[in-house]
Amino acid sequence: MRFFRILNESFVLAVQQLLSNKLRTLLSLMGIIIGIWCVIMVLSAVNSLEYSIRKSFKKLGDNTIYISTMPWGEDPRENFWKYMRRPEASYTDYKSIKKNCKSADIVSFNVFIGNQSTESKTATASGVFYLGVTEDYREMFGLEFYYGRYFTAAEFYHGTNDVIIGYDVYKKLFREGEDPVGKSIKAKGQKLKIIGVLKKEGKDLINPINFDNVGIVPYNTARKYVNTSNSEFNRGRTSVSVKARPEVSVDQLSDELVGVLRASRKLKPKEENNFALNTLSIISNLLGSIFGVINLAGLFIGGFAIFVGMFSVANIMFVSVKERTNIIGIKKALGAKKYVILTEFLVESIVLCLIGGLIGLIFVYLAALAASAIFQFEIFLSAKNMIIGISIAAISGVVSGIIPALNAANMEAVDAMRSK
Repeated sequence: MRFFRILNESFVLAVQQLLSNKLRTLLSLMGIIIGIWCVIMVLSAVNSLEYSIRKSFKKLGDNTIYISTMPWGEDPRENFWKYMRRPEASYTDYKSIKKNCKSADIVSFNVFIGNQSTESKTATASGVFYLGVTEDYREMFGLEFYYGRYFTAAEFYHGTNDVIIGYDVYKKLFREGEDPVGKSIKAKGQKLKIIGVLKKEGKDLINPINFDNVGIVPYNTARKYVNTSNSEFNRGRTSVSVKARPEVSVDQLSDELVGVLRASRKLKPKEENNFALNTLSIISNLLGSIFGVINLAGLFIGGFAIFVGMFSVANIMFVSVKERTNIIGIKKALGAKKYVILTEFLVESIVLCLIGGLIGLIFVYLAALAASAIFQFEIFLSAKNMIIGISIAAISGVVSGIIPALNAANMEAVDAMRSK
């Protein structure tokens, strides 16, 4: 109980001292403010960037395997020609997996047809990218509709001239509030009937699949307009996605896929796989390493500013001890213990640094708001980073104030009272 009373009195005295020397307090705060701002701003920017990127990739699915020619986690320059000789993921692979892979819950195939200028009766949208997809594509990527519906099984089978467009395409081709379902558009000289408009996704920092600017047709429709069996046309354009059953791990699915694909592609036992199985965990590990390095760089840069700030706080505390030497002597003569004097000056140093830390966090918040408005990319100040900022400020206060506080606590009462 006595300790808390001493702590409270030390806090009140610290605030009085800081308020009575406003200019000196402000100058000593600058280093801590700048240091906290540097560290927490970098951490907030990196955390926001990482969150945005991971959110962008999350739509691809945590339990989904993507079949391609090269692994995502390897530098493509290392074995470029080896991967270029591999066959692209094909519709045959898709059918084989659909038929033989028991661990798969959803299997989808899509082929990128190309960017096409698209026309309605009143407007034109340029650069719309068209995909030919199979039946499970909607469920694989969680497509939601603003107008209309997805393709029926009959439309997939017969390859009807129907299309689903993204929200941005709809906005360019039709008036606000106009229902485009049943109306026709033209792309690459072909007339397509709109049966659906996808809900707006919004802007992500990285958009693996921009569904706002897409035109989706059934795979059998795509086959009418482009030669999907041409290996050169398919280079980099096709993708097979496989989602694991709820009770099946990604590793189990991967093991079964290897067997199914090797059998489908008629690979001999001694031949190596001519395909790569990729998951989001590969990207997550790469991102973790990259952002870890950036965070360390930010801490290193901000650490210098805090280090300078700690020196300024320590100098101010030495000045404060010098100014109050007589008072320290009187207190000790009246029976004040060493820990009381030590606590008094240590609390003053910590309070000074905590005020600097709080001001630094306010500046981080304001800078994050400004950056978000200017760059249209949300930067947020998380509770974790606020705690880190306050903790750094408190530790800086202890380190900066411990030597001046010890000097004050170790003074002899008589010598202190005699000093001028």
